Amino acid sequence: MKVIADLQLHSKYSRAVSQKMNIEELFFWSKMKGIGLIGTGDWTHPLWIREIKEKLVETGRGTLRLNSNLKKTVFSNLFSNLKRQSFSLQEQDTEFLLATELSSIYSQGGQTRRVHNLVWVPAISSAEKIIRELNKRGCNLGADGRPIVGLTSKEVLQIALEVDESALVIPAHAWTPWFALYGSKSGFNSIEECFEDLSDYIYAVETGLSSDPAMNWRIPELDHRSIVSFSDAHSGPKLGREATVFDLEELSYEAIREAVMDNASNLSSPRRRGSVDSRLLGNDRNKISCTLEFYPEEGKYHFDGHRNCKVRQTPEETRERGTQCPVCGRPLTVGVEYRVQELAKRDPINTVKKIDDNGVRWLYHPQNMHPPFVNIVPLLEIISEARHAGTGSKGVQEEYEKVISSLGPEFHVLLKADFDDISRASDARLSEAIKKVRVGDIYIDPGYDGEFGKVKVWKDDGEDVVEDVGKDQMSLF
Repeated sequence: MKVIADLQLHSKYSRAVSQKMNIEELFFWSKMKGIGLIGTGDWTHPLWIREIKEKLVETGRGTLRLNSNLKKTVFSNLFSNLKRQSFSLQEQDTEFLLATELSSIYSQGGQTRRVHNLVWVPAISSAEKIIRELNKRGCNLGADGRPIVGLTSKEVLQIALEVDESALVIPAHAWTPWFALYGSKSGFNSIEECFEDLSDYIYAVETGLSSDPAMNWRIPELDHRSIVSFSDAHSGPKLGREATVFDLEELSYEAIREAVMDNASNLSSPRRRGSVDSRLLGNDRNKISCTLEFYPEEGKYHFDGHRNCKVRQTPEETRERGTQCPVCGRPLTVGVEYRVQELAKRDPINTVKKIDDNGVRWLYHPQNMHPPFVNIVPLLEIISEARHAGTGSKGVQEEYEKVISSLGPEFHVLLKADFDDISRASDARLSEAIKKVRVGDIYIDPGYDGEFGKVKVWKDDGEDVVEDVGKDQMSLF
C-alpha cells in the first residue's frame, strides 16, 4: 500500500504557528491534501500531549487515530461545505505518528551549535518516558512546542534509544543555515562530527525546503541513508508542501521504521552493520517509494544574501566577492546551495528524467541508489497566479475548495487528475498551469536569507500577484 506521509509539523503551542493548529485542523488538511499519515508534532509540550491523549487513540500498530466521537464531529463540521463524493476515501482513516522536533543549542568544538532533530516513537508511553528524562535534565518543555534543550544532538539520540530502542532520530531540514546538522551558521561538516560514536543510528536526513534529493546525493555519507522530505508546516494549508511516499505491507510504525532503515542494507562498515537488526536489512516489504519536493529555489535559504540590504548572490558570486554584504559589511547568510557545494565530494548528479502517463516529470538517480522524486508547487499557489490574487484571498480559497470538491485531494489534482477534468472543474487556464508545473516548465526567482523564492508559471504574464499577509504566514519556517 502507498501512503503519503508528512511527519514534521508544529502545533499551536510552537512559536509563530497558527492558533488553528489543533488535532482537528491537522486531520482536516490531511484529508484535503490526500495525506494518509500525519505527524502529531510537539508531543513534548505538556498541553499538547494532553490533547493528543484526549483526542487520539492508539491503534496497536504504533500509530494513532481520531477517537470515534471526534471523527464524527470533524467530518460533520469541517467537510459540510464540500461535496461528499470527493471524499469517498473517508473510510480510509488518516492516522497519526508520534513525531516531535527538538532544538538543541549547545557548545561543541569551540563553537555554538544549533541543530533541530526529529524524534519518532511508537507509543505514548515511550513519549512520556522521554518527556520525564528531558525534565530531569532541566529542559523547559512548556516554553515552546519545539523546545530549546541544552543537550547535544548525541545526548538527544542517546535518551531516545535508551527509552525505546525502536525510536528514530532524524536531523530536520538538514541544510538550513541557522538550525541544522549541515547549517552554514551553526552546524557540522558530517553526521559523525555531530553524533560521534552514535552516528550509526542516524538512518536518514530530512532535506528541508531549500534542498532536494539530487543536491543531497552529492554527499557520500548519505549514500546509504534515506533522504526524506516533510513540510515543517506552521499552518494547515502548508501541510504536504513536501512529503514522503511509503510503500508498506501495512500502515504501522515498524513498517515505517523498516522503510527508513532500508538503505542500511548496503552499508560497508562492520560497526554500522552490527548496529542494525539483520531482519531489517534489504527488506522487500517496506520501502520509501518517492518524495514530493518543493522546488529548492523556492525555499527561503536557497541562495546567499542579506535581506535587509536586498542583496542576493549565487554561490559563484559569493566565492568571487566573499561572504560580507557589499552594502553594509555585515556577514551574509550563506545559503543551502553554497553549503552543499562546500561539503560535496562529487560533481552534481545528472538526474534521469522520465515523464509518466499523467505528464509528470520524475527525477531518478542514475544508479537507482535512492528513490525518485518529483517537484511540486502547492495548488493554492498555482490558483493564486492563475487568478492574479493572493493565496489568502477569498476568491482563491473558494476556487481551491471547488476544485478539491470536484476532483478529490490536492495531490491527486497535482499529479494524476485528467487535464480535461481540471478544465471542467475550473477552467483551461488552471489546467494549463498544472500541466506546466507537472513537467517543470516554470520560472523561479530564488529565495535567500529568510525570503521565499517566487514561482511564476507564466514568465511574462504582465500582472503580479498581490500577496495577502496574515497570521498564518508569519515566520513560516
